[in-house]
Amino acid sequence: MRLANAVNQSFTRYRDTTQNLKRIRVLRRAIQVSGPDGVISFMDTTNVLTLLATRGLGMAVIVSERIDPWMYSIGKFWRTLRRWLYPYADQVVVQSESARRYFSQSIQRMTSIVPNPISWPREFQGTFDKVSARHMSIALGMGRLEEQKGFDLLLQAFAQIASDHPDWSLEIWGEGSARPALEKLRHDLQLDERVRLPGKTGQPFQKMQAVDLFVLSSRFEGFPNVLYEAMACGLPAISFDCLSGPGQIIRDGTDGILVPPGDVEALAAAMHRLMSEPALRQRLAVRAPEVLERFGLKRVMGMWEAILQQATKRRLCPKSPAIENLQ
Repeated sequence: MRLANAVNQSFTRYRDTTQNLKRIRVLRRAIQVSGPDGVISFMDTTNVLTLLATRGLGMAVIVSERIDPWMYSIGKFWRTLRRWLYPYADQVVVQSESARRYFSQSIQRMTSIVPNPISWPREFQGTFDKVSARHMSIALGMGRLEEQKGFDLLLQAFAQIASDHPDWSLEIWGEGSARPALEKLRHDLQLDERVRLPGKTGQPFQKMQAVDLFVLSSRFEGFPNVLYEAMACGLPAISFDCLSGPGQIIRDGTDGILVPPGDVEALAAAMHRLMSEPALRQRLAVRAPEVLERFGLKRVMGMWEAILQQATKRRLCPKSPAIENLQ
């Protein structure tokens, strides 16, 4: 059995190596044919393959991490390649200071922080209408039903305050492997009549505009688009201040509330406070749509343009510093 396992593992490594070498050749050929001035790569392992594929082509290469590397392991092999190859990039782009600190000092010096832009549907511009003529106020969670999103923690927090707020319900939109566990937890907490798990929606903005409060309960994040999309809809927001993301988006006490990561009691207390104080909800909601300016497409694209210019300069002047966080 041990021999069979060893043979299977060796075959898997050989197959994976062969496939990755093929990817590198195909990618290099495609880049050469298109003849760009620079290449921007997204996602960890793709970044590694891109850096290998562009060696010796003499063009600027920018690699971007889209989730906090502290919280997501790509495995020892890929991690080693990333450490070796990232210094060959002209710029590294991350979404938070936490993600920048993951890397060595030499890589940090060539790293820029750029948030995701918010893409606001044209039909909703300037509208923050709430649904009226209903008997219940609604708190909203939205995202993949996976452990990372912490909806089990949200259910536990809501269970602590549900009896104090009989006029409130909770909706969690999304789909994923954690659904059976969440449905069981909802039943065990006796919340079947108060919590809905309607599934995935293709109309997130409509759902956000139909509720009164948004809660992000993630254990970790990269840069949670759903949070500032909810805030753009004029929703007061509560979020765990997890390692990266929410603390850059929410201005605590100004347009939302941050609570210690994973602290269910603190999350319940924040929900209780906002459910009890409509004037506070309104005050936070008025400032929340300012994310449209802070993370608007025009501003973020300007940051990317500056990075592209900087990456080109690095070809001529390797000691040129990275663009700093422009938020």
